[in-house]
Amino acid sequence: MATTAAYRALAKILVILAVSVSGAWSKSFNITNNCGYTVWPGVLSGAGSAPLESTGFQLAPGQSQTLSAPAGWSGKLWGRTLCSTDSTGKFTCVTGDCGSGRQDCAGGNAAPPATLAEFTLDGSGGMDFYDVSLVDGYNLPVLVAPQGAAPGGNCAPTGCEVDLNGACPADLRVTSAAAPAGVACKSACEAFGSAQYCCSGEYGNPSTCKPSAYSQFFKNACPRAYSYAYDDATSTFTCAGGDTTYTISFCPSTTSVKSSSPNSQAPGDLPLINRTMTYTGGDQAGAATAARAPSRLVVLLGAILLVLAGVFS
Repeated sequence: MATTAAYRALAKILVILAVSVSGAWSKSFNITNNCGYTVWPGVLSGAGSAPLESTGFQLAPGQSQTLSAPAGWSGKLWGRTLCSTDSTGKFTCVTGDCGSGRQDCAGGNAAPPATLAEFTLDGSGGMDFYDVSLVDGYNLPVLVAPQGAAPGGNCAPTGCEVDLNGACPADLRVTSAAAPAGVACKSACEAFGSAQYCCSGEYGNPSTCKPSAYSQFFKNACPRAYSYAYDDATSTFTCAGGDTTYTISFCPSTTSVKSSSPNSQAPGDLPLINRTMTYTGGDQAGAATAARAPSRLVVLLGAILLVLAGVFS
């Protein structure tokens, strides 16, 4: 007959199993620079979230860095470009600058325009929510690809893989002396500040704030990315529990956007964009994690059976 100690041992194993299955998993961000130039990632934690171990650093072409994420973390990550340090030691970037004067952002937000990767981990229903947003404009291609997540949710790569700077409409384009052809592309809200484009005031709800010709420029090029404030239906992605790594790639398999003289056309006449978009893994990500997920459960169940065999023999 089983002893009290044996029952306690069995209970402990069942607790371990329950925790493993219910979502006590590790999460991390692997940030990779595939661009042909240096990128300085910036990180901002949301209100109530602990900061990650770094809030800003440098990645040369081909380099990557992994940051661990605490449970329940929310925040955003982005890339800064054309950064330099002046004679006084002040660090600034032409795009995505966070205003800290240093490589680490130290709580500073990205100055628009900037392509943003946004996360809420362990949110409603224990799901991770993530998106790539062009609501604050665009400065470089970004792809977010989850790896290792358990089955469940709309868990797939998302982002904006194409280079929009050259095709950006003239009234949204940001240039610099180093890159007169364009270094970033503003949102219509930032460029014009009107309630219609900013989804504010009388336009502050989904029924009155509709996609504009400008936001359609972003949406045509990057169908999975947020193009304006109420673009939730096609641009929010979710992953269930798992030892999930979110790979954030700058310039992933970048394809330039081609258009017929977009800068000479009125917003309503913006052409459809010829684009080739390849998401590594595509929608197979969920299937791949589903195939891997049972292995942990099988191991744990095997351990329980072995203990039971010893306890009740």
